[in-house]
Amino acid sequence: MAKYLAQIIIVGAQVVGRAFARALRQEYAASKAAAEARGRAGQQSAAASSLSGMSLQEAQQILNVTKLSPEEIQQVVRAKERLDEELHINRVNQERKEQTKQPET
Repeated sequence: MAKYLAQIIIVGAQVVGRAFARALRQEYAASKAAAEARGRAGQQSAAASSLSGMSLQEAQQILNVTKLSPEEIQQVVRAKERLDEELHINRVNQERKEQTKQPET
């Protein structure tokens, strides 16, 4: 009885080990293919990252953009323009306040 139990355990371990090895090989091949695909497009992206000082992922995270689509990017640009306009208005108002506070001599 113990002999059969040991054989079942050994055979089971071999089956699981082969399945694990096959899955590992498939995952390695998929990772390698993805890395090669990124490598081709990645050279230009790496150059852009070094120029801007941030990676694509960082820029997407900051702007809360999940995918690269012209529509999403355009919304972000419009939001930035609106915020820039508000900053300009605040700056002008601050300058006016400072001018009215200064006594004329």
